Amino acid sequence: MKDTRPVNIDLTTIRFPLTAILSITHRITGVIIFVGVAILLYLLGLSLESAAGFAEAQRLLTLPVAKFVVWGIVSGLLYHIVAGTKHLIMDWGFGETLAGAAIGSRITLVLSIVLIATAGVWIW
Repeated sequence: MKDTRPVNIDLTTIRFPLTAILSITHRITGVIIFVGVAILLYLLGLSLESAAGFAEAQRLLTLPVAKFVVWGIVSGLLYHIVAGTKHLIMDWGFGETLAGAAIGSRITLVLSIVLIATAGVWIW
């Protein structure tokens, strides 16, 4: 019996479909949210310590780096919600075909971009 499977798969040469890219991105945003919760809990704890802690948390949130980090966390959350909703809709039996999944992925991408841009305007 001859084994014709590839021995070494170079992932950089594989062209992933949009559905696969969005699925991987959904998992990545889950990790971003997990790390982001720790950052947001630190800021919440700091703000609840005292009036001086609240002022320090406010000062930290005015820094451009902090705004970028908060925007990143909110962006991850927004994308994760939109992609998760798409997965729930697919669980109900809609968009399970290859064409339906591609359309759902495009809708997810466009809706996420609009929401993330809106969040960026709101935070900055």
